[in-house]
Amino acid sequence: MTAPVRIAAAQYPIGQPTSFAGWQGKVAIWAADALAQRAQLLVYPEYAAMELAAIDKPTASDLHASLRAVVALGPQIDAHYTDLAQKFGVTVLGGTRPHALDDGRVVNRASLYLPDGQSGHQDKIMMTRFERESWDIKGGTELRVFRTPLGMLGISTCYDIEFPMIARAQAAAGAQVILCPSCTDSLQGYHRVRIGAQARALENQIFVVQAPTVGMAPWSPALDENYGAAGVFVPPDGDSPDDGIVAIGTEGQGAWVIADVDLSRVHRWRSAGAVRPFAHWPEQYCGEKSSDLPIEIVALD
Repeated sequence: MTAPVRIAAAQYPIGQPTSFAGWQGKVAIWAADALAQRAQLLVYPEYAAMELAAIDKPTASDLHASLRAVVALGPQIDAHYTDLAQKFGVTVLGGTRPHALDDGRVVNRASLYLPDGQSGHQDKIMMTRFERESWDIKGGTELRVFRTPLGMLGISTCYDIEFPMIARAQAAAGAQVILCPSCTDSLQGYHRVRIGAQARALENQIFVVQAPTVGMAPWSPALDENYGAAGVFVPPDGDSPDDGIVAIGTEGQGAWVIADVDLSRVHRWRSAGAVRPFAHWPEQYCGEKSSDLPIEIVALD
């Protein structure tokens, strides 16, 4: 039996930092709090880095200017999360941020930082209407699964988790845990993501971890309203909770939600469960096999 992994999923309140150093201090305080609770894997939410746009007030109130400002801070954001992972000896999924590709397109990038200084990233695949129509954020084109000392990790950012073929490809490539950083501006949006997370846990017989932004930020046209609760979800089978909820936070409250995750349960669910949806997946009618989706294994161990 493998040792459990303690995961901390953030219900992260969007603040209004007045300097980059102030933002660094906030993120570090959160990391230290998770470390005090013996967390090994810290999951920050989608677009959490956008609070950095508050540093310059004229920029903060302009949707596209705020995006460009945070894009420009990308290397400094990466450096800070890298330092935290090394300093505290933890694996960190940083708050996602807009990232400019060489061809000028901007994507929503989630980056994973390891204690040894290695890192990897997953760009969000599916864009919401706001991202497509108002913000001009583009979807990523590659899927990855990260082999780490903690286990095999996939990342499905917010809207991605509502599309089963993405998580299926990650699970088929070996993912034992899918991390779902999210940012939703209504309770309906939050529940769409949460329902998707629980469905993906059921279908693939894996762990899914959701980490949302919370709180009101009227100064930001991108993050003005944030609803949600962090959660860790599993298939409701065998030794799992009857509702498939390992841990759940209080909606809207800034806090870490902590859960101990035994990755050996994935094999038990799939081999000895009352049902076997992961194995039986190919028996359903579908026009495209999940095995046809390209996916890269990134070794971070």
